[in-house]
Order: sequence, then C-alpha cells, then structure tokens
Amino acid sequence: MPTLPLPIDENRIVNDVLADYPGTFAIFHDFGIDACCGGAESIAVSAERDGADLSALLTALREATAERQGER
Repeated sequence: MPTLPLPIDENRIVNDVLADYPGTFAIFHDFGIDACCGGAESIAVSAERDGADLSALLTALREATAERQGER
C-alpha cells in the first residue's frame, strides 16, 4: 500500500507540499508565496515572510488536496 502525504499544516515545508501535491503551485503563487527560492521554509514562515494570510492559505491548500487526503 503506497504511503500518502502528511496532512497540510503550518509546519509543513513548502517544497514538501509541492512534491506531494504539484497542483498546489498555483495556490502558493496566488497567495504570493515564493515557492521557488523560498520553498525550503515552513508554510507559516513563508506566509509571514511574503505577507500572506496563513489561515486562508491553509484553507485553500487543504481544499485543493482534500480528495487525495481522503484516500488515507
């Protein structure tokens, strides 16, 4: 049985989320998150650094990945 990605929370590293869910790139982009050079930081650190609303970002990421998370 394949291992599914960890749930998305503020401590997940942006690059790890992108590796697990490539479709989230557009969400990070829409929120102004530097997912290229700044992707080695947690979602919380990235949101603060780039001026994004952490709660809204997490909600968007979770909604975009909910179907795959439900496969657990």
